[in-house]
Amino acid sequence: MGRARRSLLIPSLICAISLLLTFHNASSFYLPGVAPEDFQKGDLLSVKVNKLTSTKTQLPYSFYSVPFCRPENIIDSRENLGEVLRGDRIENSPFTFKMREPEMCHVVCRLVLDDKKAKEFKEKIEDEYRVNMILDNLPLVVPVRRLEQEAPPAYQQGVYIGVKGQYAGSKDEKHFIHNHLTFAVKYHKDLQTDSARIVGFEVMPFRTDMADNISSVKHEYDGKWADNTRLTTCDPHAKRTVSNSNSPQEVEANQEIIFTYDVEFQESDVKWASRWDAYLLMADDQIHWFSIVNSLMIVLFLSGMVAMIMLRTLYRDISKYNELETQEEAQEETGWKLVHSDVFRPPSNSDLLCVYVGTGVQFFGMMLVTMMFAVLGFLSPSNRGGLMTAMLLLWVFMGLFAGYSASRLYKMFKGTEWKRIALRTAFLFPATVFVIFFVLNALIWGQKSSGAVPFGTMFALVFLWFGISVPLVFVGSYVGFRKPTIEDPVKTNKIPRQIPEQAWYMNPIFSVLIGGILPFGAVFIELFFILTSIWLNQFYYLFGFLFIVFVILIVTCAEITIVLCYFQLCSEDYLWWWRSYLTSGSSALYLFLYATFYFFTKLDITKPVSGILYFGYMLIASYAFFVLTGTIGFYACFWFTRLIYSSVKID
Repeated sequence: MGRARRSLLIPSLICAISLLLTFHNASSFYLPGVAPEDFQKGDLLSVKVNKLTSTKTQLPYSFYSVPFCRPENIIDSRENLGEVLRGDRIENSPFTFKMREPEMCHVVCRLVLDDKKAKEFKEKIEDEYRVNMILDNLPLVVPVRRLEQEAPPAYQQGVYIGVKGQYAGSKDEKHFIHNHLTFAVKYHKDLQTDSARIVGFEVMPFRTDMADNISSVKHEYDGKWADNTRLTTCDPHAKRTVSNSNSPQEVEANQEIIFTYDVEFQESDVKWASRWDAYLLMADDQIHWFSIVNSLMIVLFLSGMVAMIMLRTLYRDISKYNELETQEEAQEETGWKLVHSDVFRPPSNSDLLCVYVGTGVQFFGMMLVTMMFAVLGFLSPSNRGGLMTAMLLLWVFMGLFAGYSASRLYKMFKGTEWKRIALRTAFLFPATVFVIFFVLNALIWGQKSSGAVPFGTMFALVFLWFGISVPLVFVGSYVGFRKPTIEDPVKTNKIPRQIPEQAWYMNPIFSVLIGGILPFGAVFIELFFILTSIWLNQFYYLFGFLFIVFVILIVTCAEITIVLCYFQLCSEDYLWWWRSYLTSGSSALYLFLYATFYFFTKLDITKPVSGILYFGYMLIASYAFFVLTGTIGFYACFWFTRLIYSSVKID
């Protein structure tokens, strides 16, 4: 039997890895109906600007919150719900190109800094803010060389506003602004029509003589400044470009800053449908693959071992109990059969358990459908905010299943007031998250960040909650309560049985904490990449991996809960309802502890507000993870107890 299971396990593992390879290689295809835009030579290309971002503060700001060059009229692009929640603020810019027509030293504007403007620029440079731009729906990236010479470059989103540095032989640290950008627009040309499609948008530093590669130059000119003034540091008429011999541009009060850019066009073999592949290529791709596959094999091996032990042990127990014939043997029952008349006794705070189980079902449905859509390519990174919008809408509509599952369980516990349980299911978890979110949003608002959710969006969120989610929860509860009551496989005594003294290792706190280790171990490697994507402003689109890890998480939560539930019942402790929920749900505690470890080891956050934001959002994520994993463990244990007690003869 064991050999057969092992022989089936290996092909299953190979199949899973093959699926991962397929999804990984096809991770960035575009949906049917998303049409590319063709550009003829000389067509106008409008560059849009997005938020300023920093991994040090985690507080985004709109581009024009800093005194950059402005167009005559600033036009806001229409953002979707997910973009607004992410803090995206997409606007037009003074950067305009003409397709396949290179430009050299194009003057954007001239600024003279006063004390306030100089201070604003210095603060943003100090906090390592980056400028994010968009061309034909592609984000601006900076290519970064990898250690391996032959490896393709990694890409950093956005270009730093400036850097801190020192002149040679000086110890004084200065702030230098990146006022001269060299853009590279890559295009794929159609030989038949002579049209082209944009497949890359990069910016490259030109200065390499300082500690950091920077794009800063102190422009010079003769005479007084006018609109037609020609620069002496670079001149397109004389084919003279900026060079390392030019001094960098300092940020100081009363200093003059002239913003310029070069743009070159490079023909590329990359096709439009594959243009996101380079962006999504991870810097530590091999480590990621090795870690995930290694974790997959270990968890599958442990799961197989646990399953075999449980099946053999249970088979022996059920056979032994069914062979008891004499009255004396029946009176000497031991183990889990002894508590058959108490095992389905409703727990304390059963209403709260019903609410949490219903909320967990809502989360499970949202996660499952979201990842299925993502794996199939429906949530392409080209659709900014699409993932968050999809998750919010799915959460709202999954309220139907939350109400249904909560009321079904409530009715099994002999409850009669289904409206009360529906109301608590609709409000407990969302209200808790909304209060935390509102406090965090107030802090962001106080920092005047674009990450603060505006009133209109807040109203939309409240409408989704009260206008759609709450009614659906009530509809689900009504349907669930109308269904026949779930009958227990054995009868419950009126007087509860006394629980004997338990061994130290069966202490509820100890067993619950032990139970959360294995589910957390199944996801913590993938968790590292997800946290890096969120807090270090990197792309994450390995949903093939994530879906397999999610399946492993489900299996692990179910099995570890069943094992510990079996040991608990064998110890004649029948209070399994809440413990089954908390056993796998305790993995959320380890998730929060790991997030704390990640904060102190990987992030460079120093501002108190930014730290509060990090821990606030990770608290929400951990709470959601607790509800999700707890519900998986509860239903696994619920199915397990009903199965074993319906399999034995009970007088």
